[in-house]
Amino acid sequence: MESMEEDRFEVSDDHNHNYCAPAGGDVHTDIRKSQLTDVTSSFPQPLPYLPARGVRERPENREKNHPKATNNSQLMDSDSSSEGSEVCESDIPASAASGADKMSTNSTSKFLLNAMAVDDYRKNHWPNLEKAIDLLLIQKPTDHISISYAQIYSYVYKCVCQQHSELLYKDLTQKIISHLNQVSSRLEVSRPEDFIENFNLALSQYTASLQCIVPVFMYMNKFYIEAKLNRDLGEELMKWFADYVAEKHVKTLMPLLTRAHSMPFQVQPSTMANVVKGLYSLRPEWAQLAPALFSGFIPQIHPPATVSQLPHYAAHDQKLQLELSMNGFPRGDQSRKRSSEDS
Repeated sequence: MESMEEDRFEVSDDHNHNYCAPAGGDVHTDIRKSQLTDVTSSFPQPLPYLPARGVRERPENREKNHPKATNNSQLMDSDSSSEGSEVCESDIPASAASGADKMSTNSTSKFLLNAMAVDDYRKNHWPNLEKAIDLLLIQKPTDHISISYAQIYSYVYKCVCQQHSELLYKDLTQKIISHLNQVSSRLEVSRPEDFIENFNLALSQYTASLQCIVPVFMYMNKFYIEAKLNRDLGEELMKWFADYVAEKHVKTLMPLLTRAHSMPFQVQPSTMANVVKGLYSLRPEWAQLAPALFSGFIPQIHPPATVSQLPHYAAHDQKLQLELSMNGFPRGDQSRKRSSEDS
């Protein structure tokens, strides 16, 4: 009985109430072995992949005394990169080998999964997105094309979630720029009398398509273009039209617009307004190429008027009224200011 009490008092208790057996001593039978912690944690840990020092335990004893040894793969997943791992010295060779195999397997699995994801993107996601973009780019503003916008958004969402945002943005860029180059090529062969109308059709068609393309690519725009590139998809798409279409033909377009503006109704007023306002929205500095033209559709193009310029504006108004009357717009009976009123 005294020896048992001596043994019991020899058990050390740290501040965390972890019971550690002294070297060569027997622990009281009330203390379970499962409650014992690895006292070697206070000593320098051996380097991984090196044989353990001392006598190796038998496999059956290792499983009995160290229940965690049966779940080495789980430990390696959570603790292999930590310096304070709780793996015992006798388990290091087995767990290290298991960890190496696990890391190799994980790397191979991740590589294969990534390759499968890219292959799925190339075979399924992008082809479906490309078909939808083609339909949206060629539709006229008055056309209605039956497209599942929810399905397109779903494809974009999956691509972004699978870390294909950069690849998707690159493919979208190439697709839009290729389309704009084709539009520019068609305008180059347009007749001068049809150039303004064809440019207006191309601009209107492209603007209408962006009203559908930008929303379905909203997820990519938010989490890649805005977050990483600090740009906006809608602004980028309009900039591409300015770079690859409008800038190439603005020198041809300006003289035609100026001539048409000097000859009322040679071109539909709505077409003139749409083209001039569209050019100003693309590049406001283009207004300086023809201030008189842009001032007829965009306010505050010219500086504020002065008193000395009033006769010039009055002459311009008289000229406009004369042109309107010559083109079949009578001024009406000017003898009475208010013809509806009885004298």
